[in-house]
Amino acid sequence: MPASKRWDLKAALSLALFAAMPVQAGDDAAFIEAEVDAVVARYQLPGIAVGVLRDGEVIARVMRGETRIGSGEKIDADSIFKIASNSKAMTGALLARLVDQGKLAWDDPVIRHLPDFRMYEDWVTREIQVRDLLIHNSGLPAGAGDLMLWPSPNGFSRADVLHGLRYLKPRWSFRSRYAYDNTLYIVAGEVAAAAGGDSYEALMQREVFTPLGLARCRVGEWRQAELGNVAQPHRLRDGRFELSGADGEIIADTPMAAAGGVRCSLNDMLRWAGMWLAADEHGLQAGKPWLSAQQRAEVWQAHMPMPLSTRMRAWDGSHYHAYGYGWRLSDMDGAARVAHTGTLNGMYSALTLLPEKNTGIVVLINGDASEARTVLMQSLTKRFTAPGNNPGVAGYARLLAEEAVVKKQSPAGRALPDTSDRRPASPRQLAAVLGQWRDPWFGEVSICPEGKAVRWRSQKSPSMFGQVMASRHGWLVAWQGASLTEAWLRPQGEKLLMAKLDPDGDFSDDFEDLEFSRIGECPAG
Repeated sequence: MPASKRWDLKAALSLALFAAMPVQAGDDAAFIEAEVDAVVARYQLPGIAVGVLRDGEVIARVMRGETRIGSGEKIDADSIFKIASNSKAMTGALLARLVDQGKLAWDDPVIRHLPDFRMYEDWVTREIQVRDLLIHNSGLPAGAGDLMLWPSPNGFSRADVLHGLRYLKPRWSFRSRYAYDNTLYIVAGEVAAAAGGDSYEALMQREVFTPLGLARCRVGEWRQAELGNVAQPHRLRDGRFELSGADGEIIADTPMAAAGGVRCSLNDMLRWAGMWLAADEHGLQAGKPWLSAQQRAEVWQAHMPMPLSTRMRAWDGSHYHAYGYGWRLSDMDGAARVAHTGTLNGMYSALTLLPEKNTGIVVLINGDASEARTVLMQSLTKRFTAPGNNPGVAGYARLLAEEAVVKKQSPAGRALPDTSDRRPASPRQLAAVLGQWRDPWFGEVSICPEGKAVRWRSQKSPSMFGQVMASRHGWLVAWQGASLTEAWLRPQGEKLLMAKLDPDGDFSDDFEDLEFSRIGECPAG
C-alpha cells in the first residue's frame, strides 16, 4: 500500500477513535486535575505545574512532583521554570512596546539600529527588517548557529553570535519559506537594546515584567537566594529521570536570553496569558493600555506561513498554520489558537490561548517530556474546543504510538545506519584528521590523542567533547560531556565536515553548518 494511502487510513482510524470516546463527566477543574495525574503517572514526570484561565478567572492550578528529584521541595504555583522559547513572545511584545513608543518601526532595516550587523549575503544584510528577525524567514536552515547557544554554559558571547551570522550559509532564498531559528531572536534583543537605550534584560524588566506584575519572572544574571523555589532540569536515562545541569547559586546571563532565556512561575504565566486574553487591556499605565490595539493585532498577524501537518489536520481539523511575532497561529475545531512551546535542556513549557473562548492554558515541566507535553496540552485544549471528541491523555498517547509505527513502516522513513560495530578509533587510524581545526562561526576544536583514545573538544564550548569512534560507515563522535545527537566526522579535501548521525535529531545540533579548516597540529606529548 502506498505511504499516502496508509496515512489516509491512519487518519480515518484516528477519527474513528475520536468518535468512539465518551465525553468525560465532571467539571473542568476535575477533568484538568485528572488529566495531569494521568500524564504524571504515564510518564513518571519529576515535576509539573499546570494552570487554566477562563473568562478572566483561574479555574485550575495543578502542581505535582518536586523542584529537584529527592529534594522534598514540592512544585507550587510560584516555582520558577525555564519557559525556553515561550520567551520569544515576550521579546516580540517588548519590540511592540518600543514601536508604540515611536523608538523603532517594524519595517526599519536592522542595520539602522545595528550598523555592524551582517548576514552571509550582502543584499539580505541591506534588506532584512526588524519584523524579519521574528518570523523565521531568513533562508537559514533550522537551528543555524545554535551550537553557539547550547550546550550551556559556554564561552560564546552575544557579540560572538551576532558576528557569526555572517558566516552561516543560507539554504533557501530570503523570505521564501519558514525554518525555525533562535539566533535572529538574539539580534532582535539587541535591536531592542539599541532602540530602547538599555540592555535587553533591563528593558524586559522595565517594559514587560514590572508593568504586568510578573513578579517572579527573571532574565539575565540573578541569584537563587533572591527567589528560592527554582525548578531544576531532569533528563531521561535508561527510562528514569535524573538531575541534569542543575543551577548554581548564581544564574548567569546567557547570550540566548531573547530567544529562550526567561524564567517564570505558573502564576506569572497565567498573568501573562490573562493580559493577552483580556478585552479591557490589563496592565494600564496612566490610563493607557500596556500595548495598543494596533500592536496587539500586529503581533498576532499571520506573517509567515508554516507547514500544516497531517496530525494537525487529523487531530484538530486545522486549516491554516502561520507564525506571528513570537507566536504560532492556527485553528482547532473551528476556533482560533495562538500558542507556543519551549524546550531547553530538560525543561518543557507550553502556552495555548483560545481568544474566542477567552481561555488560556499553561504547562510547565522540569524534565524531558516532549510526548507528555503534547498529549496533555492536546487533551486540555480539546476540552474547550470539542469536548465530545477528546480521547484524553491515554488516547492521544495511543495515536502517537500508531504514528510511530506508520512512520517506521513508510518507505519515506529513514533507517539509521547500524553502528553497533563501532570501536574506539586509534591515533594511527586518524592520523590524517588529527590536529587543531577552526570553523569561522563556531571557532576552534581539537581532534587529538588522549592516551589511546582520540577526543574531539571545543575551545568555546567545553562541555562539548566526545570520543571518535570507527564504524564501517565512517568516523563518528560519541559525545560524553553533553546531551547531543551523535555526529559523523567527514574529511573532505582540505576541509572537515560534520553531520548528525540521525538526520531527524534535534535541529539545534547544527553540525551540518560547520566547515572546519586545519590551523595547526596537536600539542606534543
